[in-house]
Amino acid sequence: MTETTSKQLLHLVMGGRVKDPQSLEFADPSAIDVVGVFPSYAEALEEWRGAAQRTVDDAEMKYVIVHLHKLLEPAG
Repeated sequence: MTETTSKQLLHLVMGGRVKDPQSLEFADPSAIDVVGVFPSYAEALEEWRGAAQRTVDDAEMKYVIVHLHKLLEPAG
């Protein structure tokens, strides 16, 4: 029996009010909405779309997907 090792790819979906709609500088970092951590980009994207859609009329609200696996293992 061969054992396959797959790399865990974690993605964080978060958002909040930004100081400038063209930036990612959050106005109040303590008020960031953490939607969750997801095991695949597809799941994170689905949750990001939902969060972004709920705030679509507010130009100062921005949601992002953070590739945690790139932060945890930057050389990998």
